[in-house]
Amino acid sequence: MSLDLNQLREFVVMPTLSNLGMYSLAAEQLVMGTITQESRAVYLKQLGKGPALGLIQMEPATHHDLWVNFIHYKQALISDLRGLLSGEADDVYEVSGVPDPLELVSNLKYAVAMCRVHYWRKPQSMPQANDIAALGEYWKDHYNTYLGAGTVEEFINNFPSELYGDGLNLEKQK
Repeated sequence: MSLDLNQLREFVVMPTLSNLGMYSLAAEQLVMGTITQESRAVYLKQLGKGPALGLIQMEPATHHDLWVNFIHYKQALISDLRGLLSGEADDVYEVSGVPDPLELVSNLKYAVAMCRVHYWRKPQSMPQANDIAALGEYWKDHYNTYLGAGTVEEFINNFPSELYGDGLNLEKQK
């Protein structure tokens, strides 16, 4: 059993991306695909002994790196992200310059925002909406990376295609 993916999309993913000024259908599909691939929209902590946190399964080291080496230089983004934080996580930010990574577990909007920021940091253009195979390759290259165990085929198979109707490209390029 997992979260209702349509509700997650409607009440968390879409408004969060819109409020950040980072909404597009492709971005929505990439975030939804990342969630369903990384955690199956079930797990808040990586299974086994891994460090990944939240539905987006972001490692604390990645979270820290995003803040220190990317977000830190974008004042408007800092303001937007801090607006999503709980009081405790913002207190940690005030002291250390980086919010508590456990916010990825307890705050769905913050986790979605950090997932989108992770992709936004990459210089390569995001694939077109509805090209789930290309979005899967983008996820593999920029989120899971060659070091990760996930595959493009898994991304495609785990993608919540039922939310998007017909017209999805689910065929991986050869």
